[in-house]
Amino acid sequence: MIAKLKQFLTAHLHAQTPEEKQRHLDLAAASMLLEVVYADDVLSAEEDNLLPKVMQQTLGLTEQDASELIAEARGHQQQATSLYEFTNEINDAFTLEQKQKLVLAMWQLAYADGKLCQYEDQIIRRMSDLLYLKHSELIQLRNRAMAMR
Repeated sequence: MIAKLKQFLTAHLHAQTPEEKQRHLDLAAASMLLEVVYADDVLSAEEDNLLPKVMQQTLGLTEQDASELIAEARGHQQQATSLYEFTNEINDAFTLEQKQKLVLAMWQLAYADGKLCQYEDQIIRRMSDLLYLKHSELIQLRNRAMAMR
């Protein structure tokens, strides 16, 4: 998935409008969120309901845009082989605050069904490392997500 998404992003990022570039960044972020949702191989009703909401809050999308992006990201997510291409795109364009919001959304999704699976925890930690967030930031964001439940 990652290789195809990277190829797709590389081919389209060089000669695109700012709106098209933003769409590709949103797709990378949505794919990262889906990695968390599918980490335990179970899409709970709580996660399914929360996903579009956190995408709207985190990425500033409309409800319709979030739904369309989820559908598109699901297609890309099934082919993923690495997280690096997603995080590389995000690192190039997102501010620290935007990265923190994205990781907070990941934690919210991980806790949506009331329990944290070890695979959800591992994938969030890996992505956080790839986004160059400090461990202390990761823990603070996790605690914020737990308090929001």
